Amino acid sequence: MKISVCNELFEGWGFGKALEFVSRAGYDGIEIAPFTLCDSVFEVGRERRGEIREEIRSYGLECSALHWLLVKPPGLHVSHPDPAVRLRTVEYLKGLAAFADDIGCRVLVFGSPKQRSIEGVRESEGWKLAEDTFKRCVKTLEDRDVTVGIEPLRRSMTNFINKAEDAARFIEAVGSERVKLALDVYAMTGEEDSPTETIRRYGKCLVHFHANDDNERGPGTGGADYVQIARALEDVGYGGYISVEVFKFDPSPEAIAGESIRYLRKLFPRA
Repeated sequence: MKISVCNELFEGWGFGKALEFVSRAGYDGIEIAPFTLCDSVFEVGRERRGEIREEIRSYGLECSALHWLLVKPPGLHVSHPDPAVRLRTVEYLKGLAAFADDIGCRVLVFGSPKQRSIEGVRESEGWKLAEDTFKRCVKTLEDRDVTVGIEPLRRSMTNFINKAEDAARFIEAVGSERVKLALDVYAMTGEEDSPTETIRRYGKCLVHFHANDDNERGPGTGGADYVQIARALEDVGYGGYISVEVFKFDPSPEAIAGESIRYLRKLFPRA
């Protein structure tokens, strides 16, 4: 399996410097939070998109995914009661799919807890509004050959889609092969079922995987059983990226990225 790391870890670094370090550390890819590059992907023209794609390739890397999709621009929300807000959100998600395709990326990881929590409407209505938002993006996802991974998040972060079971229900309701599942170890360790059980139950629709631990740090630094996690991923035939995403950035980006890749390579050696 290929391994990547999320670029927001390298806050304050230039994009090229981060790519150089990630490549030298032995990663296969970099996962990008779009807000680290621009306030809106609509501001990034075709020429610059081509430059980003070629810069990533020049370091022998791929863009494994885009994530934290709706942090910027402000005012986006998938289930907002205001139709105008939802329309802007649909158009931005379509824009993200086009941006991803243009820079050579095939996966959008939908986390964005503040832009998805159900507020101002009943829970059932919030679900329907969010389903409609993603249904309206399907044709663009198909045209651009990009897949969205719906990522369950802890209840402390959002009240919408907290378990893989919730994500599976949402994915079924949208009804497209371009909307699948993304799993995150930190999120899974906050649930009753173990990460291993969740992977085995829902792994067939898995498109992306975030590696971290129950302490919000890098994989292997907390209580998550990564030996069993690795075995479960292999057993379900997962062939996507394992992507390091941490929420605590100390002691340093270099230490976190270096320790994480060394740990994961023991579990997922290169063929």
